[in-house]
Order: sequence, then structure tokens, then C-alpha cells
Amino acid sequence: MIIRLSDCPLQPWKNGLGSTREIAVHPACAGIDDFMWRVSIAEVDSAAPFSSFPGIDRQIALLDGNGFTMTLDDDRAHSLTTPFTPFAFAGEAKVAVTLVDGPTRDFNLMVRRARAQGELQCRDTPGSHRLAPDIVLVHCARGTVDTSEGQLHAGDAWLPGGTSITLAVGAVVLVVRITALS
Repeated sequence: MIIRLSDCPLQPWKNGLGSTREIAVHPACAGIDDFMWRVSIAEVDSAAPFSSFPGIDRQIALLDGNGFTMTLDDDRAHSLTTPFTPFAFAGEAKVAVTLVDGPTRDFNLMVRRARAQGELQCRDTPGSHRLAPDIVLVHCARGTVDTSEGQLHAGDAWLPGGTSITLAVGAVVLVVRITALS
């Protein structure tokens, strides 16, 4: 199933201090308190702190803009300034943000750590790529990507209904892998 970013309504962050677009959630129609995994794209236009998500493992990657510095639990800093490079952190961490220069958009993967493990990967090699069975979502971050259900453009996502994708020259995808825990 192809998901167009324009079809995902803007909604407030859990703490109400920013906005996001939920791209996909599992199980379908799960809420903020009962998802196994969730993918969203956040609009970060101020130095607002991130929402707290106890029990959730998070991964984030810069999509657009010059990025920001995250200060986690008042002592560990990470600069999220290189596009498409995932950074993992605990959802219960206290995260303060300092924008580098203007607003940004970032890709977010959240996984309930008691139920699953998740991984966010960046792929940018042109050509055909086989998808492992644990890949639950492909996000086109730049360029175009062909799938068995149609073409993705920057901002689009795909819940795989096939076994491969083809990246055009210059395309970048973020791939979400999920492994359920027994």
C-alpha cells in the first residue's frame, strides 16, 4: 500500500509543543498508548522539547533543513545535521532541542521495546533491491522509487506488497525493519 504524505493530516505532538504526520502504525488504528511500532514525520520549527515516550525505543533521521542539536537528559548532546543518518535514543529520555538555522523535518520510528525491536536504515544505491521479510515500511526521502504498486516520490511511503524496490539515480530511501519479540 502506498501512503502519500499529503494524505497524512498534521496533528499535535503528544506534549502539544510541535506537530507531526503519522505515516503508519501497527497494529492498524492503534493509539499512542498501544502501538507496537509507529512511523511519523515531525515538523520541528522551534526549540520545543520532545515528547516523553516511556518504554519506547526511538530512531530519528533528518529529512529537510539544517538540523538541530539534541541534548538528552541534560548531559549528552547529539547533532542531527547529516540528512538520512539514523540516531537511536530512549523514548523516556528528556530531550531539549536547539535548531541550527531554521525549521526542519525529521523521520521518526518508535518501537515498544517490550514487544519488538526496530531498525532504521538508509539506502541510496541505484537499481533493484530485494526486501527482507522483516521490512515493514519503505520511505522515499529523495528522488523516485519504483514498487510493485506504483512509483514513490519524495515524501511517499510504502507498506511492502512485493519483494523488491528499484531506486532511480539520486534516490534515497529509509527502510524500517521490525522484529517482534516472543
